[in-house]
Amino acid sequence: MREYTSPGEVEVSPEENLTDALWEAAASNPTRPVLAHRVGDRFVEWSMQQFADEVQAVAKGLMALGIDKGDKVCLYSATRLEWTILDFAIWAAGAVTVPIYETSSSEQVEWIGTDSGAVALLVENDTLKAEYDAVADRLPDVKHVFVIEDGALEDLKQRGSDVSDEQVRERAASVTGADLATIVYTSGTTGKPKGCVITHHNFVWDAVQTEAAVPEILRPGESTLLFLPLAHIFARVIQTACIRSGMLLGFSTGIPQLLEELKLFQPTFLIAVPRVFEKVFNGAQQKAHAEGKGKIFDKAAAVAEEYSRQSRAGKVKLGTKLLHGVFDKLVYVKLRDAMGGRVRYAASGSAALGERLGHFFDGIGIPIIEGYGLTESTAVATLNQPSALRIGTIGKPIPGGSVRIDDDGEILLKGGHIFQGYYNNDAATAEVMDGEWFRTGDLGTLDGEGFLRITGRKKDILVTAGGKNVAPAVLEDRLRAHALVSQAMVVGDGKPFIAALITLDKEALPAWAEANDKPSAEVEDLIDDPDVRASLDQAVEDANKAVSRAESIRTYRIIPQDFEVGEELTPTLKVKRNVVGERFKDVIEEIYAS
Repeated sequence: MREYTSPGEVEVSPEENLTDALWEAAASNPTRPVLAHRVGDRFVEWSMQQFADEVQAVAKGLMALGIDKGDKVCLYSATRLEWTILDFAIWAAGAVTVPIYETSSSEQVEWIGTDSGAVALLVENDTLKAEYDAVADRLPDVKHVFVIEDGALEDLKQRGSDVSDEQVRERAASVTGADLATIVYTSGTTGKPKGCVITHHNFVWDAVQTEAAVPEILRPGESTLLFLPLAHIFARVIQTACIRSGMLLGFSTGIPQLLEELKLFQPTFLIAVPRVFEKVFNGAQQKAHAEGKGKIFDKAAAVAEEYSRQSRAGKVKLGTKLLHGVFDKLVYVKLRDAMGGRVRYAASGSAALGERLGHFFDGIGIPIIEGYGLTESTAVATLNQPSALRIGTIGKPIPGGSVRIDDDGEILLKGGHIFQGYYNNDAATAEVMDGEWFRTGDLGTLDGEGFLRITGRKKDILVTAGGKNVAPAVLEDRLRAHALVSQAMVVGDGKPFIAALITLDKEALPAWAEANDKPSAEVEDLIDDPDVRASLDQAVEDANKAVSRAESIRTYRIIPQDFEVGEELTPTLKVKRNVVGERFKDVIEEIYAS
């Protein structure tokens, strides 16, 4: 199959904006719990009315500052309750949210602030404010800076005391679906993040269709604990869908506290990236082996996988069923308890989960709903469903969405979720838009029922196992600027961190060896030299200054021979990634096995 459109699209009014559902829910279900955050050793819930009142009060402060409809406001913070309040307050004031990852460098803050033309910055703490301060003199349009942990919300509420409720509602009502809701910057092939222009209609449409695809999950009475970054489009669509559907949205205080908080909050739905599920499995396996129960765990894991495969095929063998019942009491229940004890479904995106893990978690009683999307598709483009789950695929298009496989295997997407283009970058927009179709740069296949599989990546952008998009060029260019470095290739697609393969410049080595009193200038004699390593460590550190921590190079390996034109290099000296990846496969595998 070359093209598939999912039926059942839910109509969305072109006039609807992201705050409409908030005001309506506060009026119809004012006491319904909607948000929850940790206070001490418990989670405190906010009602729909409390949330709506807070959003309105903060929006007044933004309006009092003179922030007008269409103005850009940067939100530079980790995931927390205040992030969601500020996001909706910015929308209520008619303004545009420009998220910045809390791991972003000062260079990235400068680029995003400059390119977007932001007039205000809402920053989490003094540490992140210091990143902004380093480039503040190059951001003259930013007139207002507030620090969340220094009482930003209370300050804004006080400043807005003279703005009436009616003024906020009038401003919010003036926004239509066609108006800009957010500019989300995502890594480009040159390393400069590109701003994805996403409207209120894009956001609402994607949230509505996602809710329609998984009504068993997104509904009142269900809950999820959010620890993914709200600077990422996926978490914000979940945020929007929860508020629309009545699902309780809890905020984790961070990955280090996640296991503790899963037990405190006890979500029914877990949203994560493959790396989290890998850690759950690997951690349980390592613990079992350390306690002398490794054989039991390994057998239980094999039975869980087999049980899932057989049940998905329509028939479970008696022996498998009996063993599964035994291991459910011995092993599986402990894993479910570690995830809070109430999780009925989980969702995974950003990178491939793998069939083994998919069947394992399905077999222990937590089916993982894999999906697919990009910032340019407002996150969710395809999704497996509890009633139509095909492990190993990334599901079918959401209702009303279309997928097409081009002649070269590239995946194209169409629907109300497709962005409006890259901000201030018509050339980049033209490269990815083919009429109404968005070219993803990914390669895939559609089966006869419309289920999509990813088979590869057409573009060079790496996506780590943690879901972070990484543009190799900015790191590689900086590494190659070092005197001892000839070529460099960043690796880490689908892996837990970024690493690099480096070759040494033979022409530069003799002078360096003489200056450093080295008896030899041969590459093989200098690969393990501590002074060479120290010099390359500095090169890596310098390269990492241009990117966030999540994008930074954690380790590297020196390749004994340089890349050659016609082999690892093109005539224009571009690295042939597939060739290098295959030729030095053992080196790359050793990096991630060590």
